[in-house]
Amino acid sequence: MDLNNIRRLVKLVEKSDIEELELQEEGFQIRITKGKSVVANPAVMMPPHPLPHPVPTATAHPEAPVHETKVESDSGEVLDNALEICSPMVGTFYRAPSPDAEPYVREGDVIQPGKVLCIVEAMKLMNEIESEVSGKILKILVENAQPVEYNQPLFIVEK
Repeated sequence: MDLNNIRRLVKLVEKSDIEELELQEEGFQIRITKGKSVVANPAVMMPPHPLPHPVPTATAHPEAPVHETKVESDSGEVLDNALEICSPMVGTFYRAPSPDAEPYVREGDVIQPGKVLCIVEAMKLMNEIESEVSGKILKILVENAQPVEYNQPLFIVEK
């Protein structure tokens, strides 16, 4: 379909009572809608000219849900003071900031609130997941570069 045919279709829709026209022709598809405004996604729009000042960006650290759990230790005793730190979003789990970097935490590490535990990549954004609790990392439940679900346990921490 060439540009002249598209222009004719647009004029046809404009001059008629047709609200919407959709056409498919040999792998080509077009939809013409009348009377509806289109809002562009501001995240992908670029400003027409450079901004005079840098625009500050907030680096939000999503809160990882924490749930109490019972865990059996290596010696066989049940720990009542264990917590699960869960994923706050769907994404891909990374233990380190880059492939050649050291992991943020290892099993046996003692953590404090605010300590970065991992990254969950969601929609091409790297979200640092911080600890909300103090304790000792007993187990890391997810392998590096594995997909994770919302509220999936990532770490087991002893309070």
